[in-house]
Amino acid sequence: MTHRSRYLSCVGRELHYTEWGEQHDEVVIAWHGLARTGRDMDDIAAHLSQRWRVICPDTIGRGLSQWSPRPDDEYCLAFYARLAESLLDQLGIGHCHWLGTSMGGAIGLRCAATLLRGRIRRLVLNDIGPELEPAAVARICSYAGNPDAFATVTELEQYFRTVYRPYGWLSDEQWRRLTETSTRRLPDGRVTPHYDPAMVRQFTCHPDDYLQWDAWDSLDIPVLVLRGAHSDLLLAEVAEAMRTRGPQAVVATIADCGHAPALNTPAQYALVERFLGGVSETDALG
Repeated sequence: MTHRSRYLSCVGRELHYTEWGEQHDEVVIAWHGLARTGRDMDDIAAHLSQRWRVICPDTIGRGLSQWSPRPDDEYCLAFYARLAESLLDQLGIGHCHWLGTSMGGAIGLRCAATLLRGRIRRLVLNDIGPELEPAAVARICSYAGNPDAFATVTELEQYFRTVYRPYGWLSDEQWRRLTETSTRRLPDGRVTPHYDPAMVRQFTCHPDDYLQWDAWDSLDIPVLVLRGAHSDLLLAEVAEAMRTRGPQAVVATIADCGHAPALNTPAQYALVERFLGGVSETDALG
C-alpha cells in the first residue's frame, strides 16, 4: 500500500499528514507520540488501509508541519485538539476511530471528551493513560528538550536505536525509515531529530495537561489500551484503574516492549484491527 502526502491550514497553522486507503469511507486517525512524526504509523497504517482510510498527521512542531510561533500557548493538548477538529472538518469526516501512541493517545482522549465528543467511535490508546509517571516524563524530556546533533545520519540512527529501544523489535529497514523520516539538517551541516525542541515546554507551561481522569471518567465509547510490559510511563496500576473506571477499557499487555510499542508486528496489527472492527471485548485479545 502507498500513501499520499498532503497539507492543510488548520487553526492558522500548516499541518502535514499522510493518507492511506483513500478509497474507503470509514476513517482511522492515527496520531504519533511526543517527539515523533506521523510516519511512525506507516506500518500499521498500511495494514489498516486494506479496510479503512487512515490519516496520520504530524503535530505542529514535528515532522513537516509548521513550528508554532507561540510555543507556550500552542504546544498543549487543547490546541492539538483544535487542530484535530479542524482537520476532520476540512476533510469532511463526520465520525472516525482514533489510534494514538503516547501523546497522540492523550490528544485522542481529550478530543473524545470535548471537541470531538460523539464523533470518535472507538479509541485505541498505545501506552498512555489519564495519569503519567513523573519519572518517565523527566526521562523523555531529558532527551527531547535538548536533542543531540550528529555529523552523520548513521550516527543519528544509532542514537534513535538507543533512546527508542523500549519500542521493542524493529527491523533494520524500519529503523532506517524511522531515522530518515525524523531527520533535519542544521545550518552547521549536522543532523538532529525533526522537531521543535520548544514542544517540551508543554510540561512547564501546562503542568497538568496530561492529568485527564475527569475526561476518562466521562467517556462512553469502547477503548482499547495497549501497555508495554516494561512501560515506565503507563504504570500497571494506572492501566488497571482504566480497566475498572469510566469506559472500562480492554487492556492488552505487549511483551518485550516498554514505552511505547511500535505497532509494527502482526500480533499488534491484529489487536488493533479486531478492536476497530468491533470484535467483542472477550474476543479482542484473542
